[in-house]
Amino acid sequence: MKSRVLAAVGTVAVAAMALTGCSTGGASGGGEASCTNTITKKDVPQVTVWAWFPAFEQVVDLFNETHDDVQVCWTNAGQGNDEYTKFSTAIEAKSGAPDVIMLESEVISSFTIRKALVDIGELGANEVKDKYTEGAWNDVTSGDSVYAIPVDSGPMGMLYRQDLFDKAGIAVPTTWDEFAAAAKQLKDAGTGVLANFPTNGRAFNQALFAQAGSKPFEYDKTKPTEVSIDVNDDASKRVLNYWDGLVKEGLVTTDDAFTADYNTSLVDGTYAVYLAAAWGPGYLQGLSDADDTAVWRAAPLPQWDAANPVQVNWGGSTFAVTEQAKDKKLAAEVAKDIFGTDEAWKIGIEQGALFPTYKPILESDYFTNLEYPFFGGQKINKDVFLAAAAGYSGFTFSPFQNYAFDQLTEQQYAMVQGEKTADEALDDLQASLEKYATEQGFTSK
Repeated sequence: MKSRVLAAVGTVAVAAMALTGCSTGGASGGGEASCTNTITKKDVPQVTVWAWFPAFEQVVDLFNETHDDVQVCWTNAGQGNDEYTKFSTAIEAKSGAPDVIMLESEVISSFTIRKALVDIGELGANEVKDKYTEGAWNDVTSGDSVYAIPVDSGPMGMLYRQDLFDKAGIAVPTTWDEFAAAAKQLKDAGTGVLANFPTNGRAFNQALFAQAGSKPFEYDKTKPTEVSIDVNDDASKRVLNYWDGLVKEGLVTTDDAFTADYNTSLVDGTYAVYLAAAWGPGYLQGLSDADDTAVWRAAPLPQWDAANPVQVNWGGSTFAVTEQAKDKKLAAEVAKDIFGTDEAWKIGIEQGALFPTYKPILESDYFTNLEYPFFGGQKINKDVFLAAAAGYSGFTFSPFQNYAFDQLTEQQYAMVQGEKTADEALDDLQASLEKYATEQGFTSK
């Protein structure tokens, strides 16, 4: 079933994502800003930035050292939803937002519909289009309109325990059928489970659906009055039935992702596979002990059709200019340039484990041939993630994506608890999103 819905003009509440909270920062025009970093050139304009990137202060310091006409005043206003809550409050208050804000690509449409972000296409952003991967650029643009500058991305691959595979005699799976067979083989060997299927995986789950061909939302960022919903399509049902089957056979666990127990299971041998984005290796390494004897390797994500691989993305961050920025052109320059050098990117890669969308560094010999000691010196970018990034063409999220993710989590949890079939869970998800759209002022068509 597919429903087209039209938003009533002025229905900004649909994108508010039920966010509440207090702002902790100020834009250049919204009061005196508080900087985490030290401003060394005090007689030039400052651009306030909210971001939670690892090692970002080093990137800010590099930018400020190499620019005499502008200085970045950086604040970590929280990660993900914590920051979005504060931004949402600042939007409603019409003050308190930064000039430039770090946003995950999946929530950009949630803020464009509220007219909270500047179209920076005519402020120089389109001039740098060719410096970014196609998929990352498509995630932040609509036609000639540009709502953010891509920074990092999350092309997906499979991280696996080579030692556990060897012990059970398992070959690295290249298809999802082989993945299921490997899960059965590992269970029969009595050495744990192959992987975890988190019902709260959000963008992870959405990426798995997309790999099978799901296109749950159609949304033109320049026309926020129209969005289509199709979350119970055949592709999504194929994927969810597949994982439900593995769950019922006891071949995978259903632990919530990114909890303390989940993190422990990633590194203690409970899971032999971590289906991960390109930022996953850094996350995994950060959890592991220095004397860990586990043997990790990276391989491409299993495919439904090995002859026709489909690459997908989990996560990705951007820099957007807010409508509250006092000097929007200067803010756009910061958004473009702060990760616009090899030097900045080497900090992001080596200190923050970021995966670049910036092609001058992405396609460099340095990045291609970078060896990762945690993976036994494997060149995981060359072997896995560069091809995954090149094959990703972009994805359309809804203007109420946080709500959609929350509902997906609820329905998948009901499924793994045995309360619903996979088909019923997705049909109920479709109904709940249509109902929400109507309640928020959308009209069905």
